Amino acid sequence: MMQTHHEQTTDGMGVTTMRAVTQRAYGSSDVLQVGRVDRPAIAADEVLIKVAAAGLDRGVWHLMTGRPYLIRIMGYGFSKPKGLVPGMDVAGRVAAVGDDVTRFSVGDEVFGIGTGTFAEFAAAKESKLVLKPDTVSDEEAAASAISGITALQALTTVGRLEGGQNVLIIGASGGVGSFAVQIAKALGATVTGVASTSKLDVVRTLGADDVIDYTCQHIDDGERRYDLIIDTGGRNPLSRLRRALTATGTLVIVGGEGGDRLTGGIGRQLGAALLSLFVRQRLTFFVSSESREDIERLAEYLANGAVTAAIGQQFTLEEVPGAIAAMEAGTLTTKAVITVHS
Repeated sequence: MMQTHHEQTTDGMGVTTMRAVTQRAYGSSDVLQVGRVDRPAIAADEVLIKVAAAGLDRGVWHLMTGRPYLIRIMGYGFSKPKGLVPGMDVAGRVAAVGDDVTRFSVGDEVFGIGTGTFAEFAAAKESKLVLKPDTVSDEEAAASAISGITALQALTTVGRLEGGQNVLIIGASGGVGSFAVQIAKALGATVTGVASTSKLDVVRTLGADDVIDYTCQHIDDGERRYDLIIDTGGRNPLSRLRRALTATGTLVIVGGEGGDRLTGGIGRQLGAALLSLFVRQRLTFFVSSESREDIERLAEYLANGAVTAAIGQQFTLEEVPGAIAAMEAGTLTTKAVITVHS
């Protein structure tokens, strides 16, 4: 790919390489290495970002392992990853812009979705970036884009949330779930969050009106029924989810957690969509789209304090393999941030 940009990217030192996390095969965290690689070239519609911070969540693990295998068929690389450097969430400063870029200039502080963001520099489409609000830190912004717009789309575009509705968020302490709790509250809903015992206080802090400890209580226990359920966990059977819904309520299954290695949770998702044709309840699923308009809307929520990123831990580039190993082992369960440039 030809590099076309308005500014040199060598920082005046003739340096054209950078530190990065690399992955040349699918597998466990053992496939990750940290070393020096060439800085990315940018196309005419792209921006080169000097990365301040990048987000780390369960999605990174799925792309590292190539599981469920459906991921590979979807274009991420069949036998090995297409991209050398993992990471998509990003916040940082514009180092160079392509010839067709009109919305950003060198020096602008931005956040959004890029490619190969576990590195000192990363490329991103102009259409997937927005200006970072001054009141939002690099770390908060880096943890927000993908999880935040997924939550926003699940609640509004797919879930059609209206103020005053009762909403259940399953996986409320996770990356998408923590944003969903806050956005639903900002939109005027009454929110119940589902999490493990140790995470209940976190979910309350996010603004949930009520909490359910899934280790000792089922979501369909008791009298309460929900107008909208956002399921980011993937472990509740469809029958239980339906019992927790009102007669005309909406279920939105987010992502592909649960299920087998081949398709992940897609079997449950397709079953829900098929059943929805024959019942009054709306049983839906979706994969989020990388929409600039939704990133801008999320930026407004972050700027006015209605939404904050629930960051678990922070790591350096050198610590990324260990961080993902902790994610594999189940000891890292919340959104984390990789800090690169200060």
